[in-house]
Amino acid sequence: MFEILMYLFESYFDAGSYPEPDKLSRKLSAAGFEGEEISEALTWLSALQEQNPDSYPASLEHAGQRHFAELELQLISYEARQFLLFAEQQHLISAVEREMIIDRSVALKHENLALDKLKLIMLMVLWNRHQDLDPLLIEELLTPLHSAQLH
Repeated sequence: MFEILMYLFESYFDAGSYPEPDKLSRKLSAAGFEGEEISEALTWLSALQEQNPDSYPASLEHAGQRHFAELELQLISYEARQFLLFAEQQHLISAVEREMIIDRSVALKHENLALDKLKLIMLMVLWNRHQDLDPLLIEELLTPLHSAQLH
């Protein structure tokens, strides 16, 4: 499914959004993705679309630390959880967006979700919420883990 999410971002980011589910299903099938994988991705994307202002508060005001539930600890890797908290502390994401990202991560039911997968989920959540994403943030979220930059 992550290949589909990356395909959507690469193919439709400039357009601002991706096509309706029926048309998207046909396009994904024509691009070579399997039916079960397409169905899983469309279900996930449908739930992502439901993350609107009516589903979440405008903001979460807190002065404490976010503690993860047992299920979240099991499904999201330590490295991914740390990155998520770091992104919030650096004001790359809001507390509400953090909760949306956790929701979409847990919905996958993949045990020990890796950082690169969480970054892609974060990118999709932010793309769904904002029309104009900071290019530096996009680059950070798309940069492969362990890529070394020589100076």
